[in-house]
Amino acid sequence: MRLSRFFIDAPLSLGQHELPEAQAHYIGRVLRHAVGDAVQLFDGSGQEFLGELIEVGKKSVRVELREAFAGLAESPLRIHLGQGLSRGERMDWAIQKATELGASEITPIISERCEVRLKDERADKRTAHWRQIAISACEQCGRSVLPQINAPITLAEWLQGVEAELKLVLHPVAEPLVSHAPPASLAFLIGPEGGLSDTEVEQARAGGFLAARLGPRVLRTETAPVVALSVAQQLWGDF
Repeated sequence: MRLSRFFIDAPLSLGQHELPEAQAHYIGRVLRHAVGDAVQLFDGSGQEFLGELIEVGKKSVRVELREAFAGLAESPLRIHLGQGLSRGERMDWAIQKATELGASEITPIISERCEVRLKDERADKRTAHWRQIAISACEQCGRSVLPQINAPITLAEWLQGVEAELKLVLHPVAEPLVSHAPPASLAFLIGPEGGLSDTEVEQARAGGFLAARLGPRVLRTETAPVVALSVAQQLWGDF
């Protein structure tokens, strides 16, 4: 049976710990784990911990962590994904798959053709939701380090602040993506439903981005990051 693995949003160490309420409820009431069951915990630092449940109650769960070890190594390629903001499940899918594929940082981008508008409290709630999507993806895929999930910002703001050795903006009428010298860091800009406007592509070019396309077919906004990150990990990362 596969060992249950959970993210704990607090520093972990060897010894006894009372788990946060959300994880305690899930472990005790949903998964119905019992005293003596083995669990594996991680806190996003790159460390993993093996332990055993020593108390499982209706409102509290305690674990004794008995072994610490280095988690799965991160890709040598640091990828910052600037993903055009899209509706509902499309954005969730993009963040989930980008996490599974090793993105180090993900920034939702507000651009000209975005159909979603988020402000203040709603933006904060969506950012927290996307972080939970990334956490669940890390629990599933074995990553020990969480990607940084940023709050939505405008394309102009992102272009001004993003730093990477190689910067690529995906555009269906650009030249095909060709192999470059292996970069240590990479920034991908992917448009929303409807894509980036020609003006926005030119803004990206002015900010040091190279326009590239991924094959002859036009990909959906939620498909493009899956393909782009897979190709990048194959060329320069850990695939």
